[in-house]
Amino acid sequence: MSIKVIVELKAAPGRRDELKAVLHTLLADLRSALKERGSVDSSFYEVVDDPDALVEIAEWETAAARDAVMSDPATAEAMAPVLALLAGPFKATVVQPV
Repeated sequence: MSIKVIVELKAAPGRRDELKAVLHTLLADLRSALKERGSVDSSFYEVVDDPDALVEIAEWETAAARDAVMSDPATAEAMAPVLALLAGPFKATVVQPV
């Protein structure tokens, strides 16, 4: 059963546009590799009432596929430029259909 992941990202004040650009580039570079590893789709949204916040809604084939990608040291390395732009840790909530 596929899962969805809701990721809340809070950019450092005034850096949301920079964060969007880095995320866009990162996903463009990794999209095919992620699809091979179980990623189905991913979309980013601006939070209307918070000029520094973004939300990603991602779909994965399984929770195990996502866990494998997230625990890969290469993922941490690729995410370093994103993490450098955040005001604090991101929050990821994994959900599945009921």
